[in-house]
Formats: sequence, structure tokens, C-alpha cells
Amino acid sequence: MKKYKEHIKKHWYCFLLAPIFMTLEAAGEFILPFINANIIDKGAANGDIPYILENGFYMLLIAAAMLAFGVLGAFFAVRGSARVAAGVRRDAFARIQTFSFSDIDRFSTGSLITRVTNDITQVQTFLQTLMRGFFRSPVMLVGALVMSFQLNAEIAMVILIVLPFLAIATFLIIKTASPRYTVMQEQIDTLNTGIGETITNEKVIKSFVREEYEKEKFRKINTALMDKSISALKMMILMQPVSALAINVTTLVVVWVAGRQIMIGGMEIGSLTAFITYLSQVLTALNFLANIFLQGTRAAASNRRLSEVMNTRPDISDDGASRREYRVEKGSIEFRNVSFRYFKNVGAPVLDDVSVKIEPGEFVGIIGSTGSGKSTFVSLIPRLYDPDAGEVLVDGINVKELSLYELRESVAVVLQKNTLFSGTVAENLRWGNEEAADEELEEVCRIAQADSFIRSFPDGYETQIGQGGGNLSGGQKQRLCIARALLKKPKIMILDDSTSAVDTATDAAIRRAFRTQLSHVTKLVIAQRISSVMDADKILVLDEGRLAACGTHEELIQSCEAYQEIYYSQKEEGHE
Repeated sequence: MKKYKEHIKKHWYCFLLAPIFMTLEAAGEFILPFINANIIDKGAANGDIPYILENGFYMLLIAAAMLAFGVLGAFFAVRGSARVAAGVRRDAFARIQTFSFSDIDRFSTGSLITRVTNDITQVQTFLQTLMRGFFRSPVMLVGALVMSFQLNAEIAMVILIVLPFLAIATFLIIKTASPRYTVMQEQIDTLNTGIGETITNEKVIKSFVREEYEKEKFRKINTALMDKSISALKMMILMQPVSALAINVTTLVVVWVAGRQIMIGGMEIGSLTAFITYLSQVLTALNFLANIFLQGTRAAASNRRLSEVMNTRPDISDDGASRREYRVEKGSIEFRNVSFRYFKNVGAPVLDDVSVKIEPGEFVGIIGSTGSGKSTFVSLIPRLYDPDAGEVLVDGINVKELSLYELRESVAVVLQKNTLFSGTVAENLRWGNEEAADEELEEVCRIAQADSFIRSFPDGYETQIGQGGGNLSGGQKQRLCIARALLKKPKIMILDDSTSAVDTATDAAIRRAFRTQLSHVTKLVIAQRISSVMDADKILVLDEGRLAACGTHEELIQSCEAYQEIYYSQKEEGHE
């Protein structure tokens, strides 16, 4: 309950007033039948019109008060539960923002979406129902029982006989439903993951004409969710007929016993009417309590899933940071015997005992075959992952000793996947620096060779970008992402194959601008084309997770077989 306590405390008045108003409304539930019985037995039986009118007026006032109390109780219940849910959702989202890449991979994107949306909604619904019924139902139950015994203790005993059977049935239903709700929520995870993947990759699906395949895949996932939902919810549906059976059987017994008493004058018609109403209230209150427990079962399953997120200790954090205030000044990088696996203790390492030193301001090219560990190598510098063994140092300090904020503020990364967001070109660029002036935007765009094509748009820097940059070419997206990274004014700049979609002339222009205008920035460029890194101060050649060689183009072409193989193969294909 710790994750809810803070928010409940903040909106304590809702959690106080909602039960109070609902309890006051419940009080009217067992007062009205009693007055109605008197109207029938005393007023109607004796033809006492003033008595009927007077008590009818009291019933009207009570009904109006019940209406007001019910509305107020519902209002505060909705307000309190919604605000607690909003607060917990905000906390959960903030927690997810602290996750490392491996944490997100462990949960899956679809599962995290479900937990922050659907699971919190289930908890919100339960809180609302709890505030409206947890106090109201017992008050109505006890009040109706007391009034029943006051009217006729002999007949009231019938209700006490039925209650244990109804309680046992409710317990069995809840026990069966609980694990099914967990399975249902997990199936919602699968559905969200599938939908997200399909919509994100819609262009690929259409280009391969795989719409029918995706429809069939979705049909299977959707059907599975339907089956799991029916399996879980049919237990809740079972509550209604079980309660109805209990009410009907009890009513028949009451009418049979009361009928005999009426015949011998031991009970009046008005009292029987009130008694049946109290009976209905008792069983309705029990039914409502059972539904609270059923909703609580589903909310408990959602709460467990939410707790997994909230209690997850991120793999990467500032816990060991002893130099949190330090800001990267030089931009030197050193790897000391670094090894890393994505799947711990399974298979060969992605990086194996890599050691290298990069001086401040150097332009370093990184090249190697697919799967050689290039992207993993650069991902360790801003601590997107932590090495399993060895150390990564920036400015001679282990990156684990630096705060994540200061480290990542000093390192700009342009990943293989170019991610842009809905909004204008300028808004996307200002992800690098939200306070940047228009002149700064134009300057970094000129370095990234993006200014010219941006100005060709009718609205220039105010041009709207579609979701994911769908209305831009691959090369345009890459150049915008480079400009956005430059706007951070980093000490270390990492380009992970980020010019693969631009032509060689534009690639060369970007590199020239880097050399002349970013001489103070340490630049690491992963490239498939050797032409993109030939003029680098040094080139790292990675081969199956190991550093095969390190040197200039001239040195490597003479001494490194792996580099020679890549160089001559590209030369033959006309890439040089």
C-alpha cells in the first residue's frame, strides 16, 4: 500500500467524506420500509389520512436526503480514486523512465503499457467501489437485520440460516476467479505488444503484402484474450444468479411462514412488506460486498503486476555515484578489459576483454562485421548498459561514479534507429536544448547538412513532422537527428551508423564540418562504409566482440587482415 499511501493522504478528505455520505444514504434504506409499514398498518388500515400524509412527507424528505448523500458520496469516491490513480500512474511512468534498456526488455513494451493504463484503471475502479460500498453495505446489512428482528425475530432467523451458504458460495467463486484475472491481464499485455508492433511496422507489412497474415495473427491473439476474459469474468457473472437464488428461496420461505402468521393475526400486511424489503436489502448488501471482493481480486492481480514495476530496482542507477557533481570537461574515453553479455552466463560475450584509450577531441571510426559488437561498444559510454567485467572511464573517471544526468548531458548519441516525434522541425530539434534560439538551430543544421532541405519546405523550421518522421526521407531524418544531438553541445558525440542513408557527398560534408567546427568534441562514428572513417584519427576494428586492431587507415591497410578484407570488398563493389 506504500505506493498509494502518499496519494490517499493528499486527498484524505475524499476518503473520509465518501464513506460518510454513503453511510448516511444507507441509513435511509432501512428507515423508509419501517415508515412505510406504519403507513399501511396504521394509516391505511384506520383510514387516517393526516397520518398517511405526515409520514409520506417524512419519507419524501428522507428520499431527498438520500439522493443528495448518494450523489455527494459518489462524487468524492470518483474524485478520490481518479486522483490517486493519476498520481500512481505518474509515479509508475517516472519509475519506467529510470529503467535501463535491459529492464525494459525484461518487461516488454506492451506489458509496461498495460500496467500503466489497464492495471491502474482496475485499481482505480476498485478504490471507487470500495469507498462507495465498503461502509454502506455493512451499515445497510446490519441495519436491515436489526429492523427485521424488531419486526419479527422468528422469521428473521430464516435470513441467518441462508447467510452462511451464500458466504461459502462467494468464497469459492472468489478463490476460483483470482488466478484467472492474472492470466487475463497477461493476455492484455500480449495484445498491446502485438498491436504496437503491427502499427509501428505498417509500412513494412504493406510492402510485403502481409496484411492477411497480420489479421490472422491478431485474430488469434484477440480470440485468446476473449477466452481468458470469459474464463475470468464468468465467475463474476455467477455471483448474480447465486444471489438471486438465495433471495428467491429466502423470500418464499419468509412468505410461507409470514402468511401463516397473518392468517392467525400474528403479523400485519405492512410488516410483511417491510420485512421482505429488509430481506432484499440484506441479500443486496451481501451481493455488493461479494462484488467488492471480486473486484478486489482483479485489482489485487493488477496491483501485483504494478508492484513489480514500482519495486524494480533499475540495473543502472546513481547509487554508486561518488562524484555526482562532476561534469565531463575533456571527453577522453578509456575501456579497460571490458566484457559484456546481453544474456548473462549464456553464450559468447558480445564484447570480450576490450581495452582502448581515446583522447579528447579525437575523431574515431569504428568498423566491423554485423554482430561484432560496435553498437554495444558505444552504448556502454553513456551507460545505456553496464559492462559485466572491466571499466569504462570518461575523463579518467569510472562512468559508474558519475551521475547519469551529468554523464548523458555530456554525451550525444545518434542511434541506428532515427526517432522523431510529432510536432514541428524546431520542436524536434529542441529536444537537444529546449532553450535554444533560432540561430542555434540553424547553426547545428548547417553542420548536419540539414539547413538547406529544411528551408525548401514551405514552412521551414515550423514544418510539421508526422509521427515517427513518416513524411521525411531516411537521409533527412538522420541529418535532423544529428543536428538535434549537436544542439546538446556535447563533449562526446556518438554516431551509430547515422549517415548510412545519406549520399557520399553529404557524408563527406558532415565529416568536414565535424573536423573544422567540432574539433573540441570527441567523435565516435560507427560506419559500414570505410570511406566514412578513412580520415579518422584512429579506427577501431571489432571482430566477434574483440578489438582486432586499432590505428589509422594507412596502418590498418598494411597490418589488419579483417580491415583489408572489408576495404577491398567495398572497393570492388565501387563503394570507395
